[in-house]
Amino acid sequence: MPPTLREWLAEAPFALGMSSGFFAFFAHAGVLEVLEQRGLRPTLRAAGSSAGALVLGLWAGGMEAAQIGEELSRLRRADFWDPAPGPGLLRGRRFRERVGSLLRVGRFEETRVPVAVSSYDLLARRTRVLERGPLARGICASCAVPLLFQPVWIDNRPHLDGGVADRPGLAGIPAGTRLLFHHIASRSPWRRRGGSAMRIPERPEMTALVIEGLPRVHPFALERGPRARDLARWAAEAALDRPVVDGRVRLVA
Repeated sequence: MPPTLREWLAEAPFALGMSSGFFAFFAHAGVLEVLEQRGLRPTLRAAGSSAGALVLGLWAGGMEAAQIGEELSRLRRADFWDPAPGPGLLRGRRFRERVGSLLRVGRFEETRVPVAVSSYDLLARRTRVLERGPLARGICASCAVPLLFQPVWIDNRPHLDGGVADRPGLAGIPAGTRLLFHHIASRSPWRRRGGSAMRIPERPEMTALVIEGLPRVHPFALERGPRARDLARWAAEAALDRPVVDGRVRLVA
């Protein structure tokens, strides 16, 4: 008899990974809330790209999961909307200031669990794992969606959204680490259906939680965010008592 997700998580310490997915941070926050409420916190490591980097970065940086969910539910476009000339619609300064104001620590080295976020180094044309230095800047680099945000400069190099080349956001998780991975089943019209970026990666010691049917949230449909968070909480709660089959637990919200 395969273990339930709750049993699998309680067996031993685990890391938590969360994928990119545009404004999927509402769903990530809902999942994290359930894990925290049930005493199933990741202790080995946390890693993600874009939306996943935002939620896990804020959590590792001192916010409780419920606080993150409430903060996101109050999000309005004006909180991050700062158009300016450049290689992207938004300057990103307002977003960085907001993230910085929410963090309880300033650097990756000070977080409660080791956290790593994926970004895309434009000059090298490859993923870079950020796990040292200013935490807010690293999170915002991982969230710098091409064309929406202007690049974030780190070590004199421009960085964009980690989901460009590492949609799962797992580049910062060492191979063989016991891992729970929250995979956002993308409904983006810009992603090729069946493409490699859409597939759940195959890794030893990984269990993937996949919640399908969540509302698609974007800057002009932020009102859908709280509903996505609520559905993710419901699905994550139900998933805890579902068996882990072939390393996955899949639900429809």
